Amino acid sequence: MSSPNKMQFKSVNYTGLRPGVKLIVTGAVHGNETAGTKGILRVMEQIDSGALTVAAGSVTFVPITNPLAYQLGQRAGDRNLNRNLFPNENPQDFEDHIANWLCPLLAQHEVLLDLHSFNAQSEPFVMVGPRNNGGLLQPFEHAQKERALARVLGVRRFVDGWLATYGAGVKRRAKGGDGLDLELQLRYGVGTTEFMRSTGGYALTLECGQHADPQAPEVAYRAIMNTLAHLGVIDAPAPEPIPLDQMEALSMVEVHDKLHDDDRFVKTWASFDPVKAGDQIGVRADGSPVHAEFDGRILFPDTNAKANHEWYYMTRPNPDFERYE
Repeated sequence: MSSPNKMQFKSVNYTGLRPGVKLIVTGAVHGNETAGTKGILRVMEQIDSGALTVAAGSVTFVPITNPLAYQLGQRAGDRNLNRNLFPNENPQDFEDHIANWLCPLLAQHEVLLDLHSFNAQSEPFVMVGPRNNGGLLQPFEHAQKERALARVLGVRRFVDGWLATYGAGVKRRAKGGDGLDLELQLRYGVGTTEFMRSTGGYALTLECGQHADPQAPEVAYRAIMNTLAHLGVIDAPAPEPIPLDQMEALSMVEVHDKLHDDDRFVKTWASFDPVKAGDQIGVRADGSPVHAEFDGRILFPDTNAKANHEWYYMTRPNPDFERYE
């Protein structure tokens, strides 16, 4: 295995003759999530062979964003790259070095498609940003463009509300007196898409399927091709958006923490498992039950979470997905 000191970062840019959108596509932000890498390399092979031409604007591909984690075959090298993603004048770990390279690269572009996969079996989904707003947490003005792109990626499930829900959990923990630095913890919620929006662009995280699902690289490839066509980077028919009546739009609304390392789930939950109000989800270390407060779907259940960290999220249907303001 190579030393981190001998590793390097790689991006490949293709620029067309006509002006247009500057797109960046990233894979393997988490090293064990390789569907995006495979999809990116497939598209690059088509461009390099002449089977596909970048006609307008540009696309930059980053097949392996975290080379250390990728080589190790695990989620992270020293830490989760998709948290606290900011340039750092005094880098402390390998992911800080990635951030010092990646953040300026993201800022040179207008649109980001970040390709991921997940642990448990479930269908692919896309995570979108907030509605247009002038707030302090995540000001944004491209919701219409972002959600229009989300609808042509080839998936039917859409999730919003990440940073606001995460931030609410951070504030609750801080009020609990556990010594958290509130600003630092809110920054910790910023990953690739949040950083891209902070530079004035827009961004989507596409979860392409389970890590080992042979269809996940196909989901990634189709999403890249649809994005290139939708943005006019290649000369191809515009992909049809998924009809509204076929979409499942969900909003993250609650995050529940582990209060003790011995808190446990009553079953093996997977993201998007449905729950009804009153269903038991887990048991606290003192034996008290944890119930769902409302009908919805569970998201990101983490059996291995530590005390005072996110245990699971809850989502509700979002009937206003197409409302931008």
